[in-house]
Amino acid sequence: MKLLSFNVNGVRAAAGKTLVEDLHKLDCDVVGLQETKATPDQVKEALSELRGYFIYAFSAEKKGYSGTAILSKVEPLSVTNGIGIPIHDNEGRSITAEFEELFYVTVYVPNSSSGLKRIDYRTKEWDVAFLKYLKKLEQTKPVVVCGDLNVAHQEIDLKNPKSNYNKTPGYTQAEIDGLTTALASGFVDTFRSLNPQTIKYSWWSYRGGARPKNVGWRLDYFLVSESLMSQVKDSEILNDILGSDHCPVQLTIF
Repeated sequence: MKLLSFNVNGVRAAAGKTLVEDLHKLDCDVVGLQETKATPDQVKEALSELRGYFIYAFSAEKKGYSGTAILSKVEPLSVTNGIGIPIHDNEGRSITAEFEELFYVTVYVPNSSSGLKRIDYRTKEWDVAFLKYLKKLEQTKPVVVCGDLNVAHQEIDLKNPKSNYNKTPGYTQAEIDGLTTALASGFVDTFRSLNPQTIKYSWWSYRGGARPKNVGWRLDYFLVSESLMSQVKDSEILNDILGSDHCPVQLTIF
């Protein structure tokens, strides 16, 4: 079973590039998209040439902002928009598909914003509520959660850790601690678990030729319940896939 996660930075823009072609080539069973910046109808229209997938999308109340989607070759048992808390769900940041053996959750975690204006909301409210939601799901069956978590967890996960620490959104101690708490609660960072010393990034700024220079951050993850880790065959960062400021990440499980 191959699972994919991709922050497309606008599904309509990405579909105008190579998104559909890339998805056909990768041929994954379930795909999570983040930052779709589109309504559900617009997501389906943008992906109208994609064959073989059920398409589910959740949009923000604000037009052209945030948004998530799940594409699945198999019809899920159920699909849930959001985490059940209106104050957290108005930006369309999470969508969950339930399958026979697991829950698949894709998420676009709030960015703490320039000047760290949203860091309290992100770390004290969103991170806490989202982890509580995941742990509730886990009471029923194992959970796979993927997406743009908007945090580089360790120094190895970004090119310039010292100059960014506690100054730049995505690499403050409060954000790091939020992911550490999730891992301590029973989730596993699959890529880092399988590749403890590998330096590889999933996001690059559009400024200053960051991607050709590989001045990047690892912001995109596949976390799984500890009980699923024995079934994880591979966790990859697909740097050769373009079309966004992020690249996809892929999880293969037995």
